[in-house]
Amino acid sequence: MNKLKNTVQLIGRTGIEPIVRTFENGTKLAKFSLATNETIRDVNGKKTLTQWHQIVAWGRTAELIEKYLHKGQMVAVDGKLVNRAYKDNGGGNHRRTEVQVHDIMMINKQKAG
Repeated sequence: MNKLKNTVQLIGRTGIEPIVRTFENGTKLAKFSLATNETIRDVNGKKTLTQWHQIVAWGRTAELIEKYLHKGQMVAVDGKLVNRAYKDNGGGNHRRTEVQVHDIMMINKQKAG
């Protein structure tokens, strides 16, 4: 029997400039949003659906993101889904699903000609 794994692979464009935080021990945390598109057909023809994903990365991966990744770039990410709960400043409870990245690859689209 195969062991089930929590893995996710996405290809999309960054929605914002990555936000990078450095902790007292020197560890870095990078966060950004990633848009993925899917084209579907319906009775009115084709339409594109966009999904937004919250991406987080730690350590060396966060350092690479800080150095090389910018808003609007196409990237492939490989990681796992992480659910977390937190309270806002007003005491409200929130839940969030994030993709915790362990590998990222920048994709350059070359223009023809």
